[in-house]
Amino acid sequence: MYLTDDQLDEEKVFKDPVHRYIHVRSRLIWDLINTREFQRLRRIRQLGTSFLTFHGAEHSRFNHSLGVYEIMRRILEKFEGRIEFSEEEKWLCLCAALLHDVGHGPFSHSFEKVFHTHHEDWTRRIILGDTGINQILSRVSPSFPDKVEKVIEKTYENKLIVSLISSQIDADRMDYLLRDTYYTGAHYGDFDMERILRVMRPYKDHVVIKYTGMHAVEDYIMSRYQMYWQVYFHPVTRSGDVLLRKIFQRARDLYRQGYQYQREPVHLIPFFEETEVPLQDYLNLDESVVIFYFHEWSQEQDPILSDLCDRFINRRLFKYVEWDRSRREELDQLKRLFREAGIDPDYYLEMDSPSDLPYDVYRPGQEERTPIFLLMADGSLEELSQASEIVDAISGKERYDHKLYFPLDFLEDPSRNPGTVQEIQKLLKYRSRNL
Repeated sequence: MYLTDDQLDEEKVFKDPVHRYIHVRSRLIWDLINTREFQRLRRIRQLGTSFLTFHGAEHSRFNHSLGVYEIMRRILEKFEGRIEFSEEEKWLCLCAALLHDVGHGPFSHSFEKVFHTHHEDWTRRIILGDTGINQILSRVSPSFPDKVEKVIEKTYENKLIVSLISSQIDADRMDYLLRDTYYTGAHYGDFDMERILRVMRPYKDHVVIKYTGMHAVEDYIMSRYQMYWQVYFHPVTRSGDVLLRKIFQRARDLYRQGYQYQREPVHLIPFFEETEVPLQDYLNLDESVVIFYFHEWSQEQDPILSDLCDRFINRRLFKYVEWDRSRREELDQLKRLFREAGIDPDYYLEMDSPSDLPYDVYRPGQEERTPIFLLMADGSLEELSQASEIVDAISGKERYDHKLYFPLDFLEDPSRNPGTVQEIQKLLKYRSRNL
């Protein structure tokens, strides 16, 4: 039983560029880190296609998961004497922090959009299924895996524990902002985490911030806002995402049409068929496997799949223009013109519309978002946007960015009908030398 004899003979320490050191004293945590399922996260990038934009963004879900664990460990230390968690609840916080992303697949969100999978569902299956992680968690108690799963699913009865993992100011967000800032070389996500941890307080079923720390939280909110628009939604990164989705879409469409691949994509067939994917098959899939298939497919006879894969491997990305979603008739016209030019718009013309809501307050009838509260000097609570003009200015304001992606080199091919290309250029409102 881990709870009665949990300490390692010697503390394990990971050197980390963000937190300097990540400390593991618990045998339970150490055993979870060494499972096959958790080690797989070394082969899943944290930022998907951002490495095509920011060449340093090669860090993994493994890095991030350890970082979230370390922040949670430090939060629990700060809460000593302020709240009485049971021993099991402490391990619940640490295990949920460590395992919250264990279900991510290769190029997470692009893969999920095409094949209609969700990493949260796979995380639950890994925790509750026939895995090394489940076996280790079950040594705490037979019900412990179910409790960890409920924390990650946000249905656990102790909402304070849930809020430490998933809220508008939590261990997950604090780590990925600082970590992604470090590895991309951007500075938009820097904020004073030390200060926030010092002023963070447990309060009933959620975390609050001591009023003296308001400016540190303002900085955190604005850092998140800037990171989404300067890094996560960077149009070059989005171009990589579009290419990924089109590769998966073409590979699936060919399979369903009976196309004979030179090398059968056995790892992906269950996803092409949209059948129930066995858990072990999913765990065998990582980004190294997917990139292998991209190299193979770049040599396929199908010109579309071959071209798309070559583009991704060699960073020949689609270009983009701003696009108003209300221009539906013009988009239909563009699709027709692309076909006339011998370019299949199903794979070479894509609208992408990322959006973000940097901070929100609870509104009845809408998705519940617990706001950040300040603990005032008199013991009362004040919602952050009521006290901060900076946060109020962006609170509840969802921002969208609509862009249309296409292969500019195809349009510049002199073999294309010049009249058709001119019509396309007119609708796209671009001059090629500016793109």
